[in-house]
Amino acid sequence: MKATPEDRQGHDTLTQVLLGLRLDGVEYGRCVMQSPWAIAYPAQREARFHFVASGSCWLRTPATEWVQLNPGDAVLLPRGSFHVLASAPDVPCVDIDSLSRIAVSENIYLVRGCGDTKVSNDSIDATPSNVMFCGAMRFNLDPLHPLLAMMPDVMRAGELARRDPTVPALLEAMEREVALDRIGACGVLARLADVLAASIIRAWVECGCSDSTGWIAAVHCPKIGKVIAAIHKDPERDWRVPELAQLMGASRSTFADAFTRTLGESPARYVAKVKIFQARRWIAQEGMRIAVAADRLGYDSEASFSRAFKRVIGHPPSAARAPRGV
Repeated sequence: MKATPEDRQGHDTLTQVLLGLRLDGVEYGRCVMQSPWAIAYPAQREARFHFVASGSCWLRTPATEWVQLNPGDAVLLPRGSFHVLASAPDVPCVDIDSLSRIAVSENIYLVRGCGDTKVSNDSIDATPSNVMFCGAMRFNLDPLHPLLAMMPDVMRAGELARRDPTVPALLEAMEREVALDRIGACGVLARLADVLAASIIRAWVECGCSDSTGWIAAVHCPKIGKVIAAIHKDPERDWRVPELAQLMGASRSTFADAFTRTLGESPARYVAKVKIFQARRWIAQEGMRIAVAADRLGYDSEASFSRAFKRVIGHPPSAARAPRGV
């Protein structure tokens, strides 16, 4: 079926939004495990990524039953939800942080573990039952961003491979890197993991959410999507309803009604949230002073900014700062 001009315009708007989506690798690990084993990954702010290089294993989250993962499978947990990976569902689990790590480079490590702590390292190297490449990734999106909030707890690459040719190509590239085990393979795998995670999200948005409502539907809409893309592209701008209505090509009342009906909140409320999401990233990840963030986003005073921040996030901006030493 040939795409209409309206379909292409909606796709272009979606592309603009996705162009702003970035994943920055925090750390990666090559995990070599010998059965029986089970690892618990505690909940965290960063996304989790797992690529099964060899041997099948099982995945469980609080919201899902055990799911089997086979060699070549990859999963992304975009909100870093608690989950367990195991050689079999009935194996008692240990926390990932309890396993020994060997640094490979600045943010890449080797993890080794096995069911029998008396097994020697030589036997682990000789007959690993599972080899996985795992990572923690930081989104450049606030955890409350509607795109991140709508994502499922677990996103499997295999489920999207049929819809996006990029996904199986990246999986095959990761498999080759693991099989060849060349110098620098972990670094190459880390970069491939970043790209694969972003491709999984793109495939989910473009192919897996055609029947979605709310934010995804609004982004797909050629007229409202153009407005959303503009707001996210320039959150520091002093967006007003007349200017947004002009972008949509409608009167103020028609625009405000259509926007509120589609997204479930007013344009002013949505703009305020996007500004606060940007502010939290600046403060938490870049250490920006609260007064500077307030000024850049156009607030009259630090006090008014703090009230708006608390209204959207639930706590004052000072609480968004990372603890010292972290």
